[in-house]
Amino acid sequence: MDDDSEARVPVTYGHHAHVTGPFFHGTRSLVAPGEELVPGRGSNYEADRVSNHVYFTAALETAVWGAELAAALAGEDPAAGHVYVVEPLGPFEDDPNVTDKRFPGNPTRSYRSRDPLRVVREVDGWPGHPPEVLRQMLDSLARLRERGEAVIED
Repeated sequence: MDDDSEARVPVTYGHHAHVTGPFFHGTRSLVAPGEELVPGRGSNYEADRVSNHVYFTAALETAVWGAELAAALAGEDPAAGHVYVVEPLGPFEDDPNVTDKRFPGNPTRSYRSRDPLRVVREVDGWPGHPPEVLRQMLDSLARLRERGEAVIED
């Protein structure tokens, strides 16, 4: 998708068919093909938070960030995260946590749904980020939390 936010068509629950996959989900959880990721489960990114949505992306790198951050925030090796190809089973919308909030438009191609995602397969050999880059991202998230700016709109 073009990064030109003026030409971008917002993705809403009523207008999402123009967005095509493949779609990916990054997590620290081991999930088998055919299983469904559903809302109402614990968040990968915030202890004691239940997510009202399931989040996914059309960009492999964004899912890799999700997998690495979820594992690292749980005190695990970031490389222990998992990236899956998923299929949304219902309508979806732009993820408001990144779309126009942190990045103009939706260059991370991030979405969320109130409906399940079906796991198609696990992505093997995904390219991880260098440890120093991951450390910078974790430090940045910690600073946001310290300032009370790490607000997840869910």
